[in-house]
Amino acid sequence: MPMKLNVGDIVKLKKKHPCGGYEWEILRIGADFRIKCNTCERQVWLPRKEVERRITKIVSSIETEEEK
Repeated sequence: MPMKLNVGDIVKLKKKHPCGGYEWEILRIGADFRIKCNTCERQVWLPRKEVERRITKIVSSIETEEEK
């Protein structure tokens, strides 16, 4: 079952980005995710499966109307 992730959530990934940052902001969700490094602002596209496998922690979460 897919993880409950929303646009605007900040997540920590297992591997650090070459700039040294671990925290990423989710910009788009779906079959592919677009995430942005909070350190250098670089954006990358990754498949959902890859993102969910790499997440170690959800640092901050944005609640949607459906979850309230």
